[in-house]
Amino acid sequence: MKAEGKNIMKVPLLDLKLQYQTIKEEVMKVTEDIFESQYFILGPRVEALEKEIAEYCSSKHATGVSSGTDALLISLMAADIGADDCVITPTYTFFATAGSIARSGARPVFADIDSKTYNISSESIYKVINNMTREEKSKLKAIIPVHLYGQCCDMDSILEIAKQYNLVVIEDAAQAIGAEYKGKRAGSMGDFGCFSFFPSKNLGAFGDGGIVTTNSDELFDKLRLLRVHGSHLKYYHKKTGGNFRLDAFQAAIVSIKLNYLDGWTEARQANADKYRELFIDARLDDIVNLPTEKENRHIYNQFVISLKEKRDNLKMFLTDADIGTEVYYPVPLHLQDCFSNLNYRKGDFPVSEYAASHTLSLPVYPELSYEQQAYVVEKIKEFYS
Repeated sequence: MKAEGKNIMKVPLLDLKLQYQTIKEEVMKVTEDIFESQYFILGPRVEALEKEIAEYCSSKHATGVSSGTDALLISLMAADIGADDCVITPTYTFFATAGSIARSGARPVFADIDSKTYNISSESIYKVINNMTREEKSKLKAIIPVHLYGQCCDMDSILEIAKQYNLVVIEDAAQAIGAEYKGKRAGSMGDFGCFSFFPSKNLGAFGDGGIVTTNSDELFDKLRLLRVHGSHLKYYHKKTGGNFRLDAFQAAIVSIKLNYLDGWTEARQANADKYRELFIDARLDDIVNLPTEKENRHIYNQFVISLKEKRDNLKMFLTDADIGTEVYYPVPLHLQDCFSNLNYRKGDFPVSEYAASHTLSLPVYPELSYEQQAYVVEKIKEFYS
């Protein structure tokens, strides 16, 4: 089924050009300052951002790094997790989470998700642990919960499991800066909080970048050491680290955007509320399942709906109508070719597999207009009619 007639408007999945116009003068000024200083790696711009992010995330420390993926990897390294260790993480998430575990030398151990929030299920974590052999349990060292789509996981349960089995908790908060769980900010509850500044994130740089938060002085010192090839003093190396340094330019851009982040978050939340009203008015609630908010601060990195049928056909129909959508994680990690050696099979994690084949992300960026949202819902109603 194709959208008929001339499209009345375009609705991109994300429009960063509109956002850029609101900060252009500040960006041009800071860019000139950096070029004049010729100080491009780490330095005062990065140090300033680290203090700002630590305060924003209610954490004691923050360490700027080269990407959200490297934030995960350096956290695993700082926790001394490596060969033969096991780390539990959801199978329904971006590849970097499990990929970083594998790169560290450890083994990803997958768990299923909650059907409402798409976050890792504590019940599934318990099930996974109970099904492990005594030897496998002895190798279990960490949990990486992912605060997916902008909403925090059930951290009380996860922290209780971690305490029970003496596990490190690394929060993958790449999509959740500013999200809260019972008044606590994402990245402040585990041993580490890992954030991404990829341009499409709610707080995005103009390239790659990331940051790690922690409340531990000891772990903070290890992160700083590992970030520069395991060296505090140049040419003297205590550990084998990596080149995980954050660029001064990216830090400066993120610092500028941080001043606007809460306003942008409020706009995303307002857009989520408008979608709910529009879908209810369109009487699509028997076909479309809308995002569920727990008692948290949801920052809506994505607005993800679940469709009972014809998800892929709807996506094509909306594309033809100039509406941008995205299917996130169409193949859960346990079914990816690169993890075939872990011997998972289709059917092992049914909730994740259902989400992979039934969910669709709609535009929710702050500058989205009411007319654009109404057009999106109108076209979805037209398709299912």
